[in-house]
Amino acid sequence: MKTDRLQPYLASKVGAATQITEFRQLSGGACQDNYLVRLAHDSKEEELVLRTDKGASLMGSLSRAQEYQVIEQAVAAGVLTPAVKWLSEDTAIVGHPFYFMQKIAGTANPREILKNKKVDFKRLAHDTATNLAKIHSCTSTSPNASLAFLDRGCKAHTQDVALTAVSDCRRMLDDLPAGYPALELCLNWAEANAPASDALVLCHGDFRMGNFMLALGDAGAPARQSGSEAPTLSGILDWEFAHWGDRHEDVGYLRMRDWRFGKVKNEIGGFAAPDDFYAPYEAASGVKLDREKIRFWEIMGNIRWAIGAAMQGERHLSGKDKGIEFASIGRRVGEMEFEAMRLIEGVG
Repeated sequence: MKTDRLQPYLASKVGAATQITEFRQLSGGACQDNYLVRLAHDSKEEELVLRTDKGASLMGSLSRAQEYQVIEQAVAAGVLTPAVKWLSEDTAIVGHPFYFMQKIAGTANPREILKNKKVDFKRLAHDTATNLAKIHSCTSTSPNASLAFLDRGCKAHTQDVALTAVSDCRRMLDDLPAGYPALELCLNWAEANAPASDALVLCHGDFRMGNFMLALGDAGAPARQSGSEAPTLSGILDWEFAHWGDRHEDVGYLRMRDWRFGKVKNEIGGFAAPDDFYAPYEAASGVKLDREKIRFWEIMGNIRWAIGAAMQGERHLSGKDKGIEFASIGRRVGEMEFEAMRLIEGVG
């Protein structure tokens, strides 16, 4: 990415002569690019992250301008997530719309976190649960709800959210060139067993290991906080799939086997037992979680991710975005198909 137009843009935002002293790409998702930007201005340095489009998106993903507004709402609700600033939809600067966000310390690499024996995983469960409760405190009827672009006409206390999710999945399947009879079978079950939602809340949409930044000290030792050793949840990342939905969606998604990264016995993200997450969530939100609804949304999460994996694989096969990452993700569709059917049958 060229930065010749970015530097004067930043100088105009800072209000002083600004020099980009470092610019490098960070690891990130398949649809968005993240870049570390180190600035020098007013005799000081500042580190930010530039987030912009990679050139392709998955169905249901937000634009950068919409994602920016969602993050502002989450920050206002007290969610631990990097604050954002300087949204630009001028494609002449870096080629796509973009914004900057606070640079936070740590790693989001699930395997690095899960193998770290010094991490207090029960505390991590508490921290992620209480932050999810804060996300869900933003509702479609809140006085400060200003995310009109998330409104899809769904009503609370109806099956609207679940049936809309099924419809979205069917539409994505129809757009794929290959047939997926196992997913069609699972969607038939989901349509017949769609639960009613309670309040429509702000769902993160991708609430899982890989999107939790954990601050670790040198050599993998957790950072110290208030004099005691403990893992520090630095922030929750990647809001591009946020939407008004059922609170059980995010919980079910976090439970998915694919997001346990080999630690399959720990049903919450590979790091915790369900009760270690449910109890702090219920205490923070004041809402009792419905275990059957969580199971439904765990099944839907597997269906949705299977379709997403198929779409990523098709990007490679079609030649549109050839790459080993897309190809390898596309080969994993069967894992989620099997898991969804296993959950439907109640096996294991």
